[in-house]
Amino acid sequence: QVQLVESGGGLVQAGGSLRLSCKASGRSFSTYAMGWFRQASGKAREFVSGISWSGDITPYADSVKGRFTISRDNAKNTVYLQMNSLKPEDTAVYYCAALRWLSDVVPLPAVQYWGQGTQVTVSS
Repeated sequence: QVQLVESGGGLVQAGGSLRLSCKASGRSFSTYAMGWFRQASGKAREFVSGISWSGDITPYADSVKGRFTISRDNAKNTVYLQMNSLKPEDTAVYYCAALRWLSDVVPLPAVQYWGQGTQVTVSS
């Protein structure tokens, strides 16, 4: 079992930055690929970015490429999402996830564990 707790969400103006953190507890964090997903109000949950257990593979959704950066610190059992140049359309609840597998676009069935989510609101 892996428990995931996100933090770092909030309200920011368009063009601003936020860094989300996801702290994991439980067994074998470093063996999991990890991911970030988001869900805007009234929309389906969607893949944002993922990272392999070693950190050397980091796929991104086209909508965030060049603006968001995922990273992880296995010694701290933490994965991060640095979000720059934020846009109002980035407004959503952001979820951290431990993955069964990693691919260019990670589908929802690949998620083994979910965090509870953190709200990100970008004002125009």
